[in-house]
Amino acid sequence: MVKGKEEITGKRGARPRGRSWWLRLFRLLTLWPVWIFLLLVVAAAVVWWRWPALTSWAAGVRDATFNLFGWGLILLAIAVAIALGMIWRRRLLDFVYRWRLHQLNRLLGAIAFILSVWGVLALLQKGGAIGQRIIGQPDAFGALRVVGLLMAGVVLVAPRGCFRLLKKLLSRLVRLVIGRPARRPPRPAPSRKEAMPAAVVEAPPPGAPETKPAVPASAPAQTQQELRQVAQEVWRKYGESSAVVIVDGWRLPPIDILDKSIDTEFGQADNMQRAKLIEEAMASYGVEAKVVQVNAGPTVTQFGVEPGWERKTREIKEKDKDGNVRVRVEEVSKTRVKVDKITGLANDLALALAASSIRIEAPVPGKSVVGIEVPNTVSSVVSLRGVIETSVFQKLEARSKMALALGKGAGGEAVAADLAKMPHLLIAGATGSGKTVCLNTIICCLLLHNTPNDARFFMVDPKRVELTPYNGIAHLAAPVIVDTSKALSTLRWLNQEMDKRYQELSKTGARNIESYNKTRQGAERMPYLVLVIDELADLMMAGFDEVEHILCRLAQLARATGIHLVVATQRPSVDVITGLIKANFPTRISFAVTSQVDSRTILDMAGAEKLLGRGDMLYMPTEAAKPKRLQGCLVSDAEIERLVYFWGNQRREETAELKIDGLVTSPTDTRREDLPQDPLLDAARQLAQQHKHISTSFLQRRLRIGYPRAARLMEQLEDEGVKEEEQSG
Repeated sequence: MVKGKEEITGKRGARPRGRSWWLRLFRLLTLWPVWIFLLLVVAAAVVWWRWPALTSWAAGVRDATFNLFGWGLILLAIAVAIALGMIWRRRLLDFVYRWRLHQLNRLLGAIAFILSVWGVLALLQKGGAIGQRIIGQPDAFGALRVVGLLMAGVVLVAPRGCFRLLKKLLSRLVRLVIGRPARRPPRPAPSRKEAMPAAVVEAPPPGAPETKPAVPASAPAQTQQELRQVAQEVWRKYGESSAVVIVDGWRLPPIDILDKSIDTEFGQADNMQRAKLIEEAMASYGVEAKVVQVNAGPTVTQFGVEPGWERKTREIKEKDKDGNVRVRVEEVSKTRVKVDKITGLANDLALALAASSIRIEAPVPGKSVVGIEVPNTVSSVVSLRGVIETSVFQKLEARSKMALALGKGAGGEAVAADLAKMPHLLIAGATGSGKTVCLNTIICCLLLHNTPNDARFFMVDPKRVELTPYNGIAHLAAPVIVDTSKALSTLRWLNQEMDKRYQELSKTGARNIESYNKTRQGAERMPYLVLVIDELADLMMAGFDEVEHILCRLAQLARATGIHLVVATQRPSVDVITGLIKANFPTRISFAVTSQVDSRTILDMAGAEKLLGRGDMLYMPTEAAKPKRLQGCLVSDAEIERLVYFWGNQRREETAELKIDGLVTSPTDTRREDLPQDPLLDAARQLAQQHKHISTSFLQRRLRIGYPRAARLMEQLEDEGVKEEEQSG
């Protein structure tokens, strides 16, 4: 009986032994290393077989190439090497897609230099056929061609330097031919104070009463004449323009009184390179992220980073048909990268970008991205006129007269705010960070859109040099206050003025100052009162309890009466910006501070210590949960002086100064006299008569009372003793 196939092989489905050897050979021949080895063997055999023909062909190619290029072949090799290096560094592609005129000039200049060197080789009979084409003939004309190419290269590489050199040569040639003209004696330039007076009245508008110019009596006649000429020129240029808006007989300053600024354009190639560095730095630390937005601002550029995914995988081992084990990776789950992982890489990103400091806003309000703010290599200036002319400010100014232009955000967008809705503003920052410039911006913005019937100012300047240039305007309710005692009396006057305004509003049935002024015109209107304090710390040192009490009361109640506070300080500590003051000033601006403690004091969070200074600030409005980074507007001294001249030429008698000198008595002193008499005051008097020296603790022990009550009794006894001494004296 014939046995089956399974019995012969011993296994079911086993292949014959003869076929396995051919299959292995076939598989070996299908591998790519074997094919490469066979091709190399065939190529070596062909080269060995045709070696004489190949050597003769290579010699012919070498001779032909050398005859064509000569030693200029070395120049071509160097140029190709430089191009390959640029491609490796990705600079050549940036040049192709984002080329500039000066870069094209440099490229053409380099080509001219190469051709001139090639021409020199051709003059030495080493330049080949191409070198002969460059020079034409190896004679004087060929040398002139080489010199012309060299000069063309110099002009293309450095056009400005060549122009200056040519200008100097022509001027010297003209002097040699014509002769030097006689020099005129130099005219002495007027000083800053002579050219720009504090307040000059020369050409009043039609219909306004004539006033005398506000110049010092001791100034010489020549200085007064120059000051009047300057004021007259300013008024003719801006005040007599047909485009000036007249409100209640007052002329509002035109926008042309402010200077324009040139916006700086930033290259996209640099931003794209920094975006790639951010992605690579995060990937190196195991954080998957992608830059989806690039917003270039005047000082910083904000890169919008979208967090990636954290993926969990597992390895699955499987066998194929041939029995080989293969590993397959399968994704189990994926979750979004946490924001804390991105914020924790702030120092590492600053190192990768070679930046002084970066700020991470996580997340950007209203967007599903994390904002990484990187300082620009070149900062641009934000002018007040550039922000006022934007549609954002114009829409706000159409609704409110107290519109303020604050600056531009990290993405270049204009930011404006309404002082009537703030309703008070607290500014803090280190010395030189931009507080006074911000105050000047706020004052100038209000002066541009409000007459003295609409807004009046109280300015407190303990430094005596920052706000004193505004003494010439008609908006001041009193001259700039530089004395601390007068500043305290001004606060008391404002406190009483607020109560009087509330009584006036209750009589007329008006709810706030806007509804009160709707039916009134001109001088009948109730003007807004804006108190500007340049240094709060100096006032707090003079009278801590009284200043804090009055500021908090004004901040709580003065909004409806049109009284607004703008307070600045360079010492944001808890003894200056107390808890009560912070609670009543929800709108705050923080410039660069020295420590994180100061940032938490002013903003209740860190971040201000990483600002760059010079107008870089964090603006925290009332309705926002996080502060917004801005670059503040810059107002020059010349613009401020032009505004002062403009309003000084319209001074009138009805804008008289408010009398606040009589209010020098502290309300705390009058309040102490109105207090009821303590029942134990007679017992304290008897103890004072029995003992020569008594103290608060002595009264506390003998009368068995607490320390506050004993202190009040001691103060009353001291006041009585002082009065008796005055009467006896």
